[in-house]
Amino acid sequence: MPKLDLSQLPWRTGSGYPGKLAEPCAGRSVQPLGDPGGLTQYGVNMVRLEPGAASSLRHYHMEQDEFVMVTEGICTLIDDDGAHEMMPGDCAAFPAGEENGHHLVNRSDKPAGFLVVGTRTPTETGYYSDLDMMVKFAGGDFTFTRKDGSPLTAEQTGEDT
Repeated sequence: MPKLDLSQLPWRTGSGYPGKLAEPCAGRSVQPLGDPGGLTQYGVNMVRLEPGAASSLRHYHMEQDEFVMVTEGICTLIDDDGAHEMMPGDCAAFPAGEENGHHLVNRSDKPAGFLVVGTRTPTETGYYSDLDMMVKFAGGDFTFTRKDGSPLTAEQTGEDT
């Protein structure tokens, strides 16, 4: 098994959310590990959160399992059961189809990080617990709409749609 040289793997910052919906994730950086390792059946990423940053908007997946393990600092998992402080080594699992909206937030004053592993499927639908929004993934593209499939409004995104 080839060893990955993490110092040579790039980080990408922010998110793909439209308009002002991206603001909570402005301090999030992701380092893909699965793709450079040649993995095709599941994704593996390191995620770093600056103080105040969120991993995503609170969401759940219909087709893909998701697993996280905190590796650095303190992350707060927020799900339908409330807020749960997570320290290095703490883990959480989110089975596909379980309607438990979740995300991690760094409420501390130091950077935090976690490893995330998730199923790869050709299509996916995700729902956002705190917003009238869903995402569909197909053909390598993400499409964000309201939960009924209609376009997001300018009021929701803060931009002309």
